[in-house]
Amino acid sequence: MMQQFYPQVPHSYRYELNKDMHLSAAHFIPHEQAGACQQMHGHTYFINITIAGDKLDELGFLIDFKRIKDVVHKRYDHTLLNDHPEYKDVHPTTERVAEQIWTAVQTELQKQANKPNCLQVVVRETPTSYVIYRPKPEELV
Repeated sequence: MMQQFYPQVPHSYRYELNKDMHLSAAHFIPHEQAGACQQMHGHTYFINITIAGDKLDELGFLIDFKRIKDVVHKRYDHTLLNDHPEYKDVHPTTERVAEQIWTAVQTELQKQANKPNCLQVVVRETPTSYVIYRPKPEELV
């Protein structure tokens, strides 16, 4: 995978972890204003997740990279996004996918004793288009 550099999130945490991954998934946007995106089509999404915190776990990790990949990749890879319950009432746009990835990752992080936070999720849908989701400060623990 080509190295990507994404906008930095200003913060005062001691540690910052970034996890890149990719997955393949299909979706469609069932609305006449979506144009060609009304038809089912697929993407190879490139995802970057930024996690930060002040404390490490008992192994010396902020969080194990594999746990982050498992939360996202196992959930979405080779699926139709429209079939996931989190998209029941909203269209699976790239913005919503980034938001839902943040929600899933943040939920997993809060199970840890050291309580790191997910500061940013970048979802690249095509080589020229990506979305950044950043939670409001009050959404972080």
